[in-house]
Amino acid sequence: MAADTANKVLEVEDINVYYGAIHAIKDVSFEVHEGEIVALIGANGAGKSTTLKTLSGLLRSSTGSIEFMGEDIMHVPADKLVERGLAHVPEGRRVFAQMSVEENLEMGAYTRPNSEIAPGLERVYAHFPRLKERRRQVAGTLSGGEQQMLAMGRALMSAPKLLMLDEPSMGLAPILIEQIFQIVKDLHAAGTTILLVEQNAQMALSIASRAYVMETGHVTLSGTGDELLHNDDVRRAYLGG
Repeated sequence: MAADTANKVLEVEDINVYYGAIHAIKDVSFEVHEGEIVALIGANGAGKSTTLKTLSGLLRSSTGSIEFMGEDIMHVPADKLVERGLAHVPEGRRVFAQMSVEENLEMGAYTRPNSEIAPGLERVYAHFPRLKERRRQVAGTLSGGEQQMLAMGRALMSAPKLLMLDEPSMGLAPILIEQIFQIVKDLHAAGTTILLVEQNAQMALSIASRAYVMETGHVTLSGTGDELLHNDDVRRAYLGG
């Protein structure tokens, strides 16, 4: 899906986030347009996950602005952001372990009318056939890859305007990483705008429309996915080249 550069889904300007005395996010600015996959890459501790938590209302910036679909969301509670179309799949998946696959998915639709649940399930099952096969299975007994699919499917049930994925490949075997990234590409092709935080820089940049490099809380570099994939500094730091 081609990006609509005239239609900003997300605009972040000069946010600063502290964990006590630790300055975790420092004057970070970036934007996401409709139809893009935008990647945030960087080493552990660079501030990528903290940035997503701030966007989804779990942390607060002391400065700057965050606009989502043209509206200021700096002080909007996290649950209200889901209603507005901002979905966050956190690092570590965090499925409801004692509930079935389908019950987990239904929980993702809590902001939607009941009439949308069945069609939503069908759309998720079309993207994740394995979840349909296991829809009655207790989520805690799924494999890591299946739990990642479930966490992504649950977020899709809220019909998001922006899907934020935090380290979807973490802890997965290489063959499952390939599957997860193919699903991300398929979701994008179906019209989902995606903000992707990912340590696997090679995979992230290979599918990203644009990307930002974060180091110690700062954005230090930005460009198209292809530009950064072939940037010498990025290759040395993150791609082993």
